[in-house]
Amino acid sequence: MATGSRILWKGAIAFGLVHIPVSLHTATADHGVDFDWLDKRSMDPVGYKRINKKTGKEIDKTHIVKGVEVEDGQYVVVSDEEIAAAYPRSTQSIDIEAFVGAAEIPFVFLDRPYYLAPTGKGAKVYALLRETLAKTQRIGVARVVIQTKQHLAALVPVGPALVLNLLRWGADIKPWTELNLPAAGSKGAGLTEAELKMATQLVEDMTRPFKADDYRDSFTDEVMALVKRKVASGDTETVVPQAPVEAGGKTADIIDLTESLKRSLEGKAGGAAAPATARKTARAARPKSAPAKKRRTG
Repeated sequence: MATGSRILWKGAIAFGLVHIPVSLHTATADHGVDFDWLDKRSMDPVGYKRINKKTGKEIDKTHIVKGVEVEDGQYVVVSDEEIAAAYPRSTQSIDIEAFVGAAEIPFVFLDRPYYLAPTGKGAKVYALLRETLAKTQRIGVARVVIQTKQHLAALVPVGPALVLNLLRWGADIKPWTELNLPAAGSKGAGLTEAELKMATQLVEDMTRPFKADDYRDSFTDEVMALVKRKVASGDTETVVPQAPVEAGGKTADIIDLTESLKRSLEGKAGGAAAPATARKTARAARPKSAPAKKRRTG
C-alpha cells in the first residue's frame, strides 16, 4: 500500500469457499487543471443554483423532488425513502462469478481501476489468486457493492497487485449499428495489398514498449507553468478550501485456504447443483457485516 493511500472500502474477494480480506485504494489521480468558479469581486467560491427552468427563479431545496421521465414530458416521482429502499445491500465482498480469458473484455467496457491490498492474514491467499490468474491468463468477473451502488468489475493481476477495474454494464454501451462504418475485412473496405503492406510497415516502425512517463498532458503543464509564474509575482487570491470526507468499512475474516480450496473443488465435481450449494455454505461461513447505512439523496 502506498504511503498516504486512503482506504475507500474494506471487505473480501470471494470465490468458491475462499475468502481473501482486502482493502480498496484508488489507482488513479486526476492531474488535470481543476478550474473553480470564483466571484471576481470578492474571490468567494461560486456554486450552482437550483433554477426553475420555466420561471427562471431560484427555488429552495425542500421543494425539489426526483422524477424519472417515462414519456416526453411525463414523469414518475420517486421519494427519497423509495430510492433508499431500492439501494443494493452492501455485502462487503467482491463476489467472483466467473473467470474469463484476459483478452475477452473489450476496452470500451473498462471504467475505473482500483488497487486491492490484502488485510489481516490474507497475504498468502491473495498471492495465490494473483499468481494463478497470471499463470492461466484469466481475469475474474465479479459483482461488488461500493457504498450504495452495485458494480460489475474485473479482477486483474498487474505486477504484484490485484487490480479491481470497474466495468460498464452491457446496457451502458451504445451499439455501433447506427454509425456509418466501413465494411469489416480488407476486401469489404476496398483496401489493396500494397496499402496494407505500407500501413503495416508504418505501424512496425512506430512500435515500441509502452512507458507511461513518455506521455504527458501538455495543456496541464502549460497552465501550471502559468500558475507558478503568477505565484512568483505575488498575483494570488485567498479562498478557504473545504475539508475532504473520509470513507471506511468493515473487513471479512479468512477461513482455512487449503480446506476451502478442497471443498470448492469437491463441490465442482459434485455436479451442477454444487456451485449453488458451495455459495450458500460460503455465505454461512462469512461473518455478518453491519447493515448498510442509508445515504441521503437530497
